[in-house]
Amino acid sequence: MGVCTSRPAPGVALVTVDFPPVNALPVTGWYALADAVRTAGRDPEVRCVVLTAEGRGFNAGVDIKELQRDPGHASLIGANSGCAEAFAAVYECEVPVVAAVAGHCLGGGVGLVGNADAIVAAEDAVFGLPELDRGALGAATHLARLVPQHLMRALYYTSRTATAAELHAHGSVWQVVPRPELLGAALALAGEIAAKDGSLLRLAKAALNGIDPVDVRRSYRFEQGFTFEANLSGVADRVRDTFGKEDSA
Repeated sequence: MGVCTSRPAPGVALVTVDFPPVNALPVTGWYALADAVRTAGRDPEVRCVVLTAEGRGFNAGVDIKELQRDPGHASLIGANSGCAEAFAAVYECEVPVVAAVAGHCLGGGVGLVGNADAIVAAEDAVFGLPELDRGALGAATHLARLVPQHLMRALYYTSRTATAAELHAHGSVWQVVPRPELLGAALALAGEIAAKDGSLLRLAKAALNGIDPVDVRRSYRFEQGFTFEANLSGVADRVRDTFGKEDSA
């Protein structure tokens, strides 16, 4: 259990997340993921990083039970900072990052894949932000990188999910494959990228980040400010305890 890194092919680092049963990450998990991605990207022998997960789904976001066990705000602050670091690590990784997504990709999972350079998804993959059902706000910054603005807003307000096929139609998912073929397809794309010159790949990553119209780190932290406001007002705990099933207005 945890985060591990392997080298399945020349020039490719595979970062695998495994936090059973659903890959809802504790605070330490977000920081471990950030460290693994940054370390892989700094390795001069690595020219592409593949980010994937074991188990039922890619990522279920923050470990809500960890937040509920904390009578104060330390876990919330840790989760917010840890998520910000993990998302930034993917975006700022010195080499391209390919996300290999199966099953659920929710909350923080969208933050990770929204900051990746390319996404390969299994046919059963679904993407969404159930934040309003969890007493939180955030990662609309990253969902907006996957779908058009009005669809992003509708998905955000309703907590609905979009399928891999739908995101493929919007152009944000590179390829959709049967689940057993997911890792092979992601590694094939990573291998094609890793065949390029490593120095030029690093320059290309920096150049593409430099022309992005949105500062994703600052935009996400702005969103998180409203999560703190929701917690201080008490509405976050009220909604989180029922997972949005009761009207808290």
